[in-house]
Amino acid sequence: MIKGAALGAGAIGAGRLLADPPAASARSVHHRGHRGRLPKGDVAILQFLAAAELLEADLWKQYNELGGVQDSEVPGGSGNPAYTQALAVLDEDMGQYIHDNADDEQSHADFINAYLEAHGEDSINLDGFRTLPSSQATGAQQIGRLTNLMQLTVDTSYWTRYRSDSQNPDLGDTLPQAVPDLAVGEHPAIPRSNADLSPPDHLQAIANTAAFHFGFIEQGGTSLYAGLAQRVTDPEVLRILLSIGPTETMHFQTWQDKAGNAPPLTDPITGLSFPDLNADGELTQTNLIMPEPTVFLRRTFPICSIIRPTQTDGIASGAAQSLVADGLFIGQTAEFFDAVGALVAAADAARRRG
Repeated sequence: MIKGAALGAGAIGAGRLLADPPAASARSVHHRGHRGRLPKGDVAILQFLAAAELLEADLWKQYNELGGVQDSEVPGGSGNPAYTQALAVLDEDMGQYIHDNADDEQSHADFINAYLEAHGEDSINLDGFRTLPSSQATGAQQIGRLTNLMQLTVDTSYWTRYRSDSQNPDLGDTLPQAVPDLAVGEHPAIPRSNADLSPPDHLQAIANTAAFHFGFIEQGGTSLYAGLAQRVTDPEVLRILLSIGPTETMHFQTWQDKAGNAPPLTDPITGLSFPDLNADGELTQTNLIMPEPTVFLRRTFPICSIIRPTQTDGIASGAAQSLVADGLFIGQTAEFFDAVGALVAAADAARRRG
């Protein structure tokens, strides 16, 4: 996501990746008397993950305000009946699932930050970068956001990647897109305004986009924790990553199942087309939600059911690059990219000691 190559609006150059995070990205805390300071690389990984979880929590709260369950666990917003109904076409429990995903990601950020503070390390606070606009559709809070869900380009290759028995991005393979149209343009995953609530197929296309975006976000977290766990040194930090990471996998499993219920349609306003995923064989078959065995480590080994990718080199920058390409940060400030870029670079520089 932030590798230094030109990435379009808001991209940064390689030289700015190593800039110190500004004050808005991290706050100093006092040592709380825990058993000792953590290895520098472990701190960098935890700080990067705290930032990633805050970004996830921000986007999931936006989804919850319009299409989830608003309560004391995930407060804010008042719901949008039309959008909620379009999501319910995929599953009548979508509102509860969205709520629980939002609650989970905030809990991850809160825990990691508290753990950093307990070890006398800087926790991560991105509130200074909440500059992006809210949806103007009924039900959304009018507050600043970290992420933009109104202009997305969603990579749906995760769908075919988990169904292929012969390809793995860790071995240099490129998988086809399940919904090609989502990967070539800017599509909203929440209504931009009340004008997006009609006609029905346009609103359903927005809900379908959201469903595939849910899976995209959570498959990224699944790989991210698996990749970074290979770099940490402290056994307790390893336990944290191995405990949080599988919850991201549980999220992903839920969302790819629900995305498979997205009805085939063509958006009458944008021309965005959702295909019948069951018309093209096993590579897109909707009920193949268990990871198909595929090649792993070397092609000479038997195929194996795995998380993919899990290559650790450049895992943080790869995850970040995918979020930029997704369009989540359209409109963000240069200072935001500087701060997050520094966290990315530090996490990728971390190495297991001993």
